[in-house]
Amino acid sequence: MLVSAKEMLDKAKAGHYAVGQFNINNLEWTKAVLQAAEEKKSPVILGVSEGAGKYMTGYKTVVGMVNGMMEELGITVPVALHLDHGSYEGCKACIEAGFSSVMFDGSHYPIEENVAKTTELVAITKEKGMSIEAEVGSIGGEEDGVVGKGECADPKECKAIADLGVDMLAAGIGNIHGKYPANWEGLSFETLDAVQQLTGTMPLVLHGGTGIPADMIKKAITLGVAKINVNTECQLSFADATRKYIEAGKDLEGKGFDPRKLLAPGTEAIKATVIEKMELFGSIGKAE
Repeated sequence: MLVSAKEMLDKAKAGHYAVGQFNINNLEWTKAVLQAAEEKKSPVILGVSEGAGKYMTGYKTVVGMVNGMMEELGITVPVALHLDHGSYEGCKACIEAGFSSVMFDGSHYPIEENVAKTTELVAITKEKGMSIEAEVGSIGGEEDGVVGKGECADPKECKAIADLGVDMLAAGIGNIHGKYPANWEGLSFETLDAVQQLTGTMPLVLHGGTGIPADMIKKAITLGVAKINVNTECQLSFADATRKYIEAGKDLEGKGFDPRKLLAPGTEAIKATVIEKMELFGSIGKAE
């Protein structure tokens, strides 16, 4: 059964570790992430961007697949199904479809409008026992066609949004989605520290977890980050393993072209990447 991300993140913040949000794109992705979580007894958040939701034919399909898979695989660890960078309409659709968590990304609205829409969604999600994440200061890089340069959030705005009753907050601290450029200046721990001082026990979220050096990730966790989003890294490991399989001519041997065989190395590679991240984030064994 899907759960809200609130309890797992409150525990993570108190215990100084982070829960990974791994974005899912299809059946293989979902299976790899769930199996990794169950094997390592780690709580997990399955992230779905609006683009991926559309690709998988809609949010109801995603909910049906995830619920069915959890039952068939006998998943016992806490799993939240979370809309990533949701629009106002997207959040409404996911609440309707049976997600257990949503992120409302109102960072591109003037702060007053961000506050008004967040307030309304907080009320709806609370009533349904779901968790809600908000964002202040845009996260750089490209996310479904929106490009930002990695701004730092204003800690006072973060406090204003946190006070609306959201369960977790994504603050821009110089992080970006996708691969980091060679001239990236690193995370602004000053901003993160200032945000945590004003928001107290609220779990903070680090977007764009791919390519941030391990020591920076660990430092961010000590400064209140309890949820870290990973997407690009799983895509890269999947593509790499699939390329190797085809370049080795395995798809031409016997029934190697069968999608179950063709996609197996990539699926295993996603699982290995997820486990590696869970180790880094410190969430292994926390669901026991």
